[in-house]
Amino acid sequence: MNKPKHSSDGAMGRRELVAGLSVTALAASLEMISSEALEAQAPPPGTDAYAYYVRTSRDFRRVKQEKSWLEKAYPGWIYMPWTYQWNIGYTDASGQWSRAHGYNGAFLDGNGGAPDSPPGKLDWINRNGLRFYVDHTAGKGSLHLWDGGKQKPHLAELHGNGVRTVPVNAALKKRLNELILANVSQVKASPFRAAYALDDELSWGHFVHPTMWCVTDDPTAFKTWLREIYGAAAAPARREWITYEAIRPHLADWSVREFDASPLMDQWTFNDSVWCNFLGDLVEYANTVDPATPCGFVGGQAPNAFGGYDYGRLMRKIQYIEAYNLGSSQAIIRSFNSRSAIPAVTSHFHQSSDDDIWQIWYYLAHGNRGHIGWVENWFEGQTPRPWHETVAPHLLAAGKKIGPLMQGAEWMHDGVALYYSHPSIQLGWIMDAEAHGKTWVNRDGDHRLGASHLVRQAWENMLRDSGVQYSFLSYIDVVQTGIPSEYKTLILPACLCLSDAEARAIEAFVQGGGTVIADYLPGVWDQHGRGRASGGALDKLFGVKHDPGMKAGDVFGTRLWCETDQDANFGWKSYTDFLTNGNTCLKDPSGFNKAVRTMPTVSVNRAGKGTAALMNLSPQWYNAYRVAGHAAAAHRETFMKHVGLRRWVEIEGAGEAEFGYEITYFRRPDGRKILFLCSNPETAGTEAGGGNAVGLKASPVNITLKFAKPVRSVRDERKATDLGNGDRFRFVWPRNEAIVLTFD
Repeated sequence: MNKPKHSSDGAMGRRELVAGLSVTALAASLEMISSEALEAQAPPPGTDAYAYYVRTSRDFRRVKQEKSWLEKAYPGWIYMPWTYQWNIGYTDASGQWSRAHGYNGAFLDGNGGAPDSPPGKLDWINRNGLRFYVDHTAGKGSLHLWDGGKQKPHLAELHGNGVRTVPVNAALKKRLNELILANVSQVKASPFRAAYALDDELSWGHFVHPTMWCVTDDPTAFKTWLREIYGAAAAPARREWITYEAIRPHLADWSVREFDASPLMDQWTFNDSVWCNFLGDLVEYANTVDPATPCGFVGGQAPNAFGGYDYGRLMRKIQYIEAYNLGSSQAIIRSFNSRSAIPAVTSHFHQSSDDDIWQIWYYLAHGNRGHIGWVENWFEGQTPRPWHETVAPHLLAAGKKIGPLMQGAEWMHDGVALYYSHPSIQLGWIMDAEAHGKTWVNRDGDHRLGASHLVRQAWENMLRDSGVQYSFLSYIDVVQTGIPSEYKTLILPACLCLSDAEARAIEAFVQGGGTVIADYLPGVWDQHGRGRASGGALDKLFGVKHDPGMKAGDVFGTRLWCETDQDANFGWKSYTDFLTNGNTCLKDPSGFNKAVRTMPTVSVNRAGKGTAALMNLSPQWYNAYRVAGHAAAAHRETFMKHVGLRRWVEIEGAGEAEFGYEITYFRRPDGRKILFLCSNPETAGTEAGGGNAVGLKASPVNITLKFAKPVRSVRDERKATDLGNGDRFRFVWPRNEAIVLTFD
């Protein structure tokens, strides 16, 4: 990919509806729609149209996700080699080797209507009792459009305002259903099938590359949807389909009051809606062919404005997922996984034995149900490489001992929720990409550049490093049912966009005794990306006033609306460089960059029985502080003191050697708790996969695990040793492994 080049093109400062580049055949037909279809979408008089939409639309209806059904279909922890370079064939000897080394799963490739795998592979799978998934169950070339560099001839289409080259419509659904029927029918007699994947790295564009086209060629769909989400009386008349280039020139001159990204954000949200519904329909069709086996997809990307990766919507439409650990995707998927039911796995790329072992334990400690392993350089000719012998005991322990122990277990948190606002991710991209000028078309790597991604990452690590576990809470759930009482603290990470319905729910949460903490600019824009003319939606709650006359230069003090110039730092090597190179932000004495320069930092307001704290600081610097080590990471107390929670279990006297440790915990159906102690290093991956550790510590250290209160019937599950009762337990901890305890 070519790095975006800085552009100094001038910007036009006016609020007029941002005109499209050209009127397409799609746009010319947007007026065509039946009155019956519109009336069917109308909310009752006096109802908040957006709240009604979120509560009633099929866009948010779940496919079947029953926990007992899913766990029966996909039992335990499964390692499924994607046999790209499987040099040892499908023989009795290779099957014995697989099972002996913990490779207890397999995969078949359903490519073009028939499993595209070596003859006899399914028989080999059945003989060896290997749980498998079928990739490309809906074929190739429709849900994932181009492999490798084959998208390059289509870049103008990706960035333009036309229609997806393979439109989502009834004809495509019929064709893909035929492929699903053919592929599923050939394997559904096997007792070892575990899941079907519609496709790998699917997207309504290309991965999460900036894509502006309309996902469907249905000329009435967009207008119907606009009337559903806005209500018939307030629905905007959109006669043109636009691109980012219609928005970008205005960003430098718009004030908050004038800011209107809704023509573009509505298009992206519409695409997400059509796409996720389409996937849900395919999943449900697969269920009719094989009612016993879940269906989803593999190769999931980071949350993003493009490609259909609004995980709030997406997780309601699938029953199985493999996603890369990018942009908090693993934690978000785990959080939106109702009762930990959906089998969620991630990719494994061999980097080193230490890293392989860490990945097994880290992902298991976070509720992951296995790996899909990329089989590259596993063998020297037909001889397995020596590292398999080192890793095998850990794979076997995960598959035979700890994985079964996790059956039915559900994630536990400490009453802390991180808010997931997908409109804020969309608006964040609009602000981030301005730095590239007209070369925004070349932007990629949002998970390592985007403000929403890095702010979210900083919050996660501040919580983990403080011994506080959390879950993400979706904007959908908040609009539908409010903020659950299980949460005591709600954190708003770069939540720029909030609807009135969300604001009401957050206010009610605080009035009832909850604590809400926002970093900067909470709800200054609405859910469509329009600036609020009277200040932020939560200003009264926080006891502050955001000036609707603010412009980009008033926020962080740069020429942009965001904290960093992501064009100048496109290939950054360290967080410190990323945050300092060409950056004119005002750094607060706390060590974090101040957001709105004319407003104070850390405004704390009592409201009803609860507390609202607006930091007016970005936490991004914590990403640099934790890399620097234990002492520098103490900066997190600026934010964490408002969370107000402290560890209930910790490594006693932890210092530099132990820094970066994390403790996760689950509740089993029998009431016993499962505790994992593991390392939480930086991770690296790309849109093509990965989740390898960076700066991993592997050597063993002597530790004492200290509980705030005594616990009973403690058992070291890896050593099968009963430890009795108490509040302190000693271990030797190899830091790339996990200590696994159960207790009452």
